[in-house]
Amino acid sequence: METQPKTFTDRDALINHVRALSPSLSPDDVSVSDTRGGRQAGQNLLGKIDPIAYGHSRNYLGGAVSYLSPYIRHGIISLNEVRNFALEAAPEDEPIRPIEKFVQELAWRDFWQRVYQQNPDWIWQDVETYKTGFAPDDYSDTLPDDIETAQTDCAAINHFITSLKTTGYLHNHARMYLAAYIVHWRRVKWQAGAHFFLAHLLDGDPASNNLSFQWVASTFSNKPYFFNLENLQKFAHPQAPCAEADNLALAGSYDQLAARLFPYGVSS
Repeated sequence: METQPKTFTDRDALINHVRALSPSLSPDDVSVSDTRGGRQAGQNLLGKIDPIAYGHSRNYLGGAVSYLSPYIRHGIISLNEVRNFALEAAPEDEPIRPIEKFVQELAWRDFWQRVYQQNPDWIWQDVETYKTGFAPDDYSDTLPDDIETAQTDCAAINHFITSLKTTGYLHNHARMYLAAYIVHWRRVKWQAGAHFFLAHLLDGDPASNNLSFQWVASTFSNKPYFFNLENLQKFAHPQAPCAEADNLALAGSYDQLAARLFPYGVSS
C-alpha cells in the first residue's frame, strides 16, 4: 500500500494532493471547507467554547455552538476533555445548571455510541415501525435529484443542502430541519437521507447521524419530528432564507402540517 504524505508545504498543497486522490471529483467543484484539521486547531476551538451561552442560544443557527464535532468524531479531542473544560468554565456558586445543556449534548453523543456498540444492526435497520401512518414501502429508497442538487421548492432547505455540501457542516437544528423535510415532506426512507449526510459531513458519525435520523423518522422515538415555517423563522433567520413566499411547503400551523404530512394519523 502506498504511503501518503503527512506534511505539506502549505494548505494549497494539501488541497491539491487530496484532489489528485479524488478522480471522480468534478473540475467545477472548487469548494473547500474552512475547517482545519489537527490537534492544535481542535484545542484552539476548545479554548473558545462558552458552555453557558450555548445553553441559552444552542437552538439558534447563529447561537454559541462549539464547532468541535469534527474533532470529537475523529478522536482529536475527547468528550472527557470537552466536559472537563466546560466544568472549569462553570461559575463557582452554581457549577452545574448554567452548563447543563452543553454537557447533556456530550452525553447524547456518548449515548448514541453505546447504543451502536450494543446494537450494531440498528444503524441501518429500523429499530421500530414508523409511527407516521405509513409503511416502510411507502417511502422511496433513493433521494430525489432536486434534493441532491439543492433545487427543491424551499429556499431554506436548498440553503441547508448547499451548506452541507460545500462546508461539510450543518448546525444541529438545520440537520433536524433537513432530515424531517427528506423523510416527511418528500417521503424518503431515513436511510437514504443518512447516506447523504454521511457522504458530506466532516463530523459524519454513523451512530449520532443514523440514530438521530431514526428519531426524526419515528423509528427510534414515539412520534415523528417535524417543524413549520414559524419555527424555522424563529431559529434560522437571518442565517437562512425564511420568507414565506420562498418556503410555501413549510407554511401552516402544526395541525395543518400534520394533516398534510400524516393524513392517516400519527400513532404512538
